[in-house]
Amino acid sequence: TPQSNFSCPGFIVVDDRRIKCHKRTGHGGQDFTHCMMNSCNPAFIRMGELLEPALFCKYYAGYGFTEPTGIDLPSEASSLYVSEKNMGPVELASSSFGQTNKVTAIEMITAYAAVINGGYLVTPQVVDKIIDSNGNVVKDFEPVIKRQVISEETSAQMREVLEYVVENAKGGNSYISGYRIGGKSGTSQKIDEDITGHTYVGSYCAFAPADDPQVI
Repeated sequence: TPQSNFSCPGFIVVDDRRIKCHKRTGHGGQDFTHCMMNSCNPAFIRMGELLEPALFCKYYAGYGFTEPTGIDLPSEASSLYVSEKNMGPVELASSSFGQTNKVTAIEMITAYAAVINGGYLVTPQVVDKIIDSNGNVVKDFEPVIKRQVISEETSAQMREVLEYVVENAKGGNSYISGYRIGGKSGTSQKIDEDITGHTYVGSYCAFAPADDPQVI
């Protein structure tokens, strides 16, 4: 729940691995909303442990990360992830805070939309409608809903959490006074392509207005 508490002493030990939080002194006790705001790796790892591999992978697939989005463009790339059969404690831990996964931007935005639109995974489309030279609609492309991933209630809770993240980071570029915006940052190390250990992918996904999302 949003009130569930997770403790962060600055690290967490999973099997033989000591995985650090970016805040080396730790975040202490924090509820789910503050775990999101703090981008706390130990907290996300604990959440993954509570879910266990089967449920984690069910939702990972539910959000579309294991399949093409089906966008009306050619040559869509595939994502990289750890399957349930290969997911041990360490793989679950790293997957839980996004370090093991590599997804495309369109996959990320499609999944993110499902979090905030009432829970529905929708096929992204470039073309909305085709209009002839006289302004008549020749063909209208209706939204294609693949499935409902989470409930309307959970989606509404996530909109509130993500708006709180932006509202309480007023120094960030996503905060704009007078606008209701939700969002979350991401920082992932490219371990498979980086021999120095210092190459990262920084990302940010935001939506507005937070109470009735229209743009993401």
